[in-house]
Amino acid sequence: MDIRRVTSPDAVTAAAHLFDDPPRADATRRFLADEGHHLLIAYVDDQPAGFVSGVETTHPDKGTEMFVYELGVDEPFQRRGIGRALVDAMLALAGERGCFGAFTATEPDNTAALATYARTNADTAATVSLSWTF
Repeated sequence: MDIRRVTSPDAVTAAAHLFDDPPRADATRRFLADEGHHLLIAYVDDQPAGFVSGVETTHPDKGTEMFVYELGVDEPFQRRGIGRALVDAMLALAGERGCFGAFTATEPDNTAALATYARTNADTAATVSLSWTF
C-alpha cells in the first residue's frame, strides 16, 4: 500500500469510485487549491483503494486543528488496515502542519468507522451534530 497526498484533479477523477457521488470538477479544483485542504489516497498495486480528506480549521482562541472530513475504503480493500493507515497518515500530516489536534464525526451506527477510529486511539466525545441544507 502506498499513501499519496493528491494535488491533481486527474488523480481525483481516477479515484471517483471511492466517493459517495462523482467528484465535481469545480469543487475538486477549489478543494485542491486551498492549502488547508488535504486529500490522501491509498493505492494498492497502483489502484485507488481508499481515501481520507481533511480540512484545517482555525479559531482565534484555540489555534488550528484538523477536521477529518471523510474516510472511505473501496469494498474489496476493506478490513486490510487501509482505513487506519489513512487516518494515521492524516493525523501525522496534521502534526506536521502544526495542528494542536484533530476531530471527526460519524453516525452512531457506523460500526466500521467507529472501529477504525478506535484503533487510532481516538477519544469518544458525546456530541450532537446539527446541519443546515441550502
